[in-house]
Amino acid sequence: MPDNESLHHNQNFLGNIKTPGYNTLMIPIFGMVCFVILYLIAAWVYPGGSASKPQQVGFSFWNNYLCDLLDEIAINGTLNSSRLYARLALAVLCGSLMFLWFYIPKLFIKKTANQYIMWFSGLLAFLVVFFMAGRSHDLIVRIAGGFGVIAFISCSLELFRTGYKGLGVLGLICLVIFSVNYYIYETDVSITLLPIVQKITFVTCLLWFFGLNSRLLSKIKNSRI
Repeated sequence: MPDNESLHHNQNFLGNIKTPGYNTLMIPIFGMVCFVILYLIAAWVYPGGSASKPQQVGFSFWNNYLCDLLDEIAINGTLNSSRLYARLALAVLCGSLMFLWFYIPKLFIKKTANQYIMWFSGLLAFLVVFFMAGRSHDLIVRIAGGFGVIAFISCSLELFRTGYKGLGVLGLICLVIFSVNYYIYETDVSITLLPIVQKITFVTCLLWFFGLNSRLLSKIKNSRI
């Protein structure tokens, strides 16, 4: 357990983060839009193959995982022409969300120890996801998932505490969907549903991040932080 002096120092650190400019904080939104565009391009040029249908042509919304686009070799055995777009998309998304998360404490007037946990675990989760395209995919998912759950729970608690109930509820919905996704991933129960659940998870989480970014932009515009 941290002593009072170190806890006070950490809380001061979050409070002393410089407020970004309005245009600067548009970067995460731009990054999320770029991610979607790049991943759509990656899906468009994906050669083919999925776990359930190795010889299918192209990318299947129903059968392919998003991470299929990151691999060096497509599941059908050919060189994966989508990997550069997908890896760039992942890097842009992680960088953008790390940028957003760095400033998330500015949403909250009163600084708490929970916010420090939220801030640190969220940044670690996004940093770990940077390595998703490597060969330790399963390990990366577990490590990033662990940090991500901590960040989601702690951030949702702060949102409820501060009065942002809509964003708090959406954060918890993201957590539930993510938990279902992870359960299927680890147990193979209803594994044929995982490609769809994975995409629902991504869309829901992106909506939440967009909501957080929009709320922060609103606070900056109204000069209340």
